[in-house]
Amino acid sequence: MKKIITTIATAFIMISSFASFAAEKANPLKNVESTAVIKSYLEATTLGSVALNRYLFAEDFEYSSGANKDSFDKKAYTDFLKAHEGVTYNCETSYEILDQSGKVCMAKATMTFENFTRVDYITLSQEQDGWKVSKVRTTYP
Repeated sequence: MKKIITTIATAFIMISSFASFAAEKANPLKNVESTAVIKSYLEATTLGSVALNRYLFAEDFEYSSGANKDSFDKKAYTDFLKAHEGVTYNCETSYEILDQSGKVCMAKATMTFENFTRVDYITLSQEQDGWKVSKVRTTYP
């Protein structure tokens, strides 16, 4: 009888430990302000940091460039960022919140390089698991 109880207890502990390993990691961007998400976006694009990309972009994310009319979805853009992981751009960055109302935020991020300036207009939407970047439009004024 003691051996059966020990076996059942061991099986229960193993099952519960496997379940905890299989559980999805918590979203570190879930309960942060929109400014933290914008900073994470800038780290991904200018510092080559891809650690938070899976939490950063909305499923219907769209990137477009005004210079060459290219457009990319979430997978294509995150693949691009992953291919450039660790690449740091030599630029000064700044951002400003243009408007935030309810569950939508518009921001402007400026990346000033030596010979040109890149401006990203970023649309964020607040979803169930936090703020997400849903659209980015890049211009080169």
